[in-house]
Amino acid sequence: MHKIRHIAIRADDQAKVAEFYKSTFGMKEVRNDADGRAMYLSDGYITLAILRSRPGMANGIDHFGFQVDDLADIESKLRKFDEPMTARPSTRPYAEHRAMDPDGNLFDISVHGYDDIEYAADREKQKVSEKVPS
Repeated sequence: MHKIRHIAIRADDQAKVAEFYKSTFGMKEVRNDADGRAMYLSDGYITLAILRSRPGMANGIDHFGFQVDDLADIESKLRKFDEPMTARPSTRPYAEHRAMDPDGNLFDISVHGYDDIEYAADREKQKVSEKVPS
């Protein structure tokens, strides 16, 4: 099965954003381009490339997601960066919470993970509606 293994974001302050992800999620720096074009962090599976800002190019990406074991621990670490964690609508099938890094990049936080594309209750409703003749 194919899985996302690399995410790239642009940042005004690469070092500050890298420190945020290392401190908050325990990511490790795996490469730092000598010319300053990119810093690479990894959690052992996903590689996060933090690219420098360039004129005419927007910083960041839409969002990405982390699966975590201890939500309270992550919330505590986010507070150290003055970054609040907010609840996602209960109708969202993936992440329970959302936050952002110091450069304004949004990310989702989930304890249950990202494997299911919809809730089981939604799948059951879909099966029933498909059986109902129109």
